[in-house]
Amino acid sequence: MLSRLHELLFPSVSGVAVVAVYTDGEAIRIDARCTPAGAVCPDCGQWSTRIHSSYLRFPADLPTAGRRARLALRVRRFLCTATACGRRTFVEQVPGLTRRHGRVTEQLRQAMGAIGLALAGRAGARLAQVMGIATSRTTLLRRVMDLPDPAASEPRAVGVDDFALRRGHVYGTVVIDAETHQVLDLLPERDAATLAPWLRAHPGIKVICRDRSGAYADAATTAAPQALQVADRFHLWQNLAVAVEKTVAAHRSCLRGLPPASPESEPEWETPVEAALDQGDEADDPTGKFAERARTHHALVHDLLAQGMGLRHIARHLDWGRHTVQRYARAARWQDMVKGRKRQLPSKLDPFKPYLTQRWAETDGRITVLDLHREITARGFHGHYSTVRDWARRDLPQREGITPPPPPPSVRQVTGWLTRHPAALTEEEKLHRKAVLDHCPELETTACLVSSFAEMLTTLRGTRLPDWVNDATDANLPGISSFAVGLHSDFDAVTAGLTTDWNSGPVEGAVNRIKMLKRQMFGRAGFGLLRKRVLLAT
Repeated sequence: MLSRLHELLFPSVSGVAVVAVYTDGEAIRIDARCTPAGAVCPDCGQWSTRIHSSYLRFPADLPTAGRRARLALRVRRFLCTATACGRRTFVEQVPGLTRRHGRVTEQLRQAMGAIGLALAGRAGARLAQVMGIATSRTTLLRRVMDLPDPAASEPRAVGVDDFALRRGHVYGTVVIDAETHQVLDLLPERDAATLAPWLRAHPGIKVICRDRSGAYADAATTAAPQALQVADRFHLWQNLAVAVEKTVAAHRSCLRGLPPASPESEPEWETPVEAALDQGDEADDPTGKFAERARTHHALVHDLLAQGMGLRHIARHLDWGRHTVQRYARAARWQDMVKGRKRQLPSKLDPFKPYLTQRWAETDGRITVLDLHREITARGFHGHYSTVRDWARRDLPQREGITPPPPPPSVRQVTGWLTRHPAALTEEEKLHRKAVLDHCPELETTACLVSSFAEMLTTLRGTRLPDWVNDATDANLPGISSFAVGLHSDFDAVTAGLTTDWNSGPVEGAVNRIKMLKRQMFGRAGFGLLRKRVLLAT
């Protein structure tokens, strides 16, 4: 029976015999003793069988059957027989169960380390309390820091990227195995002086995937000259998008006065006169959730009034306030309930509205809003131009037969039309894109260069890069040409990125995981604990 208990309680521990098991209040007490005939001196390694004395140790263990387990382990103190050894006595240890000065069993230590890796301090302490483990958040974090680093490996290909310890202030470097996608190490800085020693310590590296950071390029060149540097394709496309935005911004004047996009003509359908009138009336009606609710409640109140019910009776029947029922009853139309919901607040423009209306009438609407804003500013108005513009659009009568032109597309919109895949554009965006390119030959050239670079990037035809760089440089476009000239400083890595299958996608995944672990620790943990959790947590 005791041997069976030993197998259940200490399945991976040898050299211990269970003497007795019994309940002690709300806890289960397990009496055990060590069985080996001798022990090895921890200083000199001499085997000794001379017993000096014995005593009980009470290391904390994992709960058993929902109850706290109290382990009473009888250990012996041995005399060291080596005359040259400075230690006179030593206590035997049970591998897999105890360690020197340890107050918990190895099984409980491993469990607390696993909880700390998964949940960090506070959340781990709450889970441990539910499991019946008496510990604190700081103890869990110490157990995590006590864990050894994973065994060092000799990677063939690595990925390098930076991550934020404090966004905008402090950054570190993450290094992963580009083949297995395992994180190899976290470095506290993102400069060449930090990465270069790590690369020198791993001379077997043949491929380094990185972004276009100059610090990582310098570290790889000086510390790992034998490795092939690969510039990531995502970062190349990101750099190209920034260059396209600069090009579009330089030709912003081409975006004004664009001809209207001409969609394909649609068949005209005959609409009855009655239906057109009904649609016109409904078009003026308010829409939205509040409008639908007002329509329903207004009809309900007036139906009950038609049945002869009084306001108080209706309020009790509907469980509404009397004043609410009164407002619906006094409203002749449900639209009045919605239109009267917004209360006109006083505006700093109110004292100048008569003057603005007079000036608009004198000029028959030919004066610009900008001129109106300048005139009232000289008269003491301190508001923004947009305040006058919005009021003029809303309240001033517009000239008949004149439709204001649509606003030109923004630089960001045009950049998106040029850098996104054509299949991802809507029909309206395609029409606008065509109008922009037909109106501006420089942006037409930009679109051709972006399309050819995208084809080269997606089909991994990096051999075309020299021709593309020459075409982009000869185009003399601000942004695009500068991007092409900048590729010369990192030409081999860019060519490798556009030719081989290596990329920094796994590194970006590791950075996302680091962000999750950082947020889980609420930003209170130091770099050492973050490194342990990134390297050991699965």
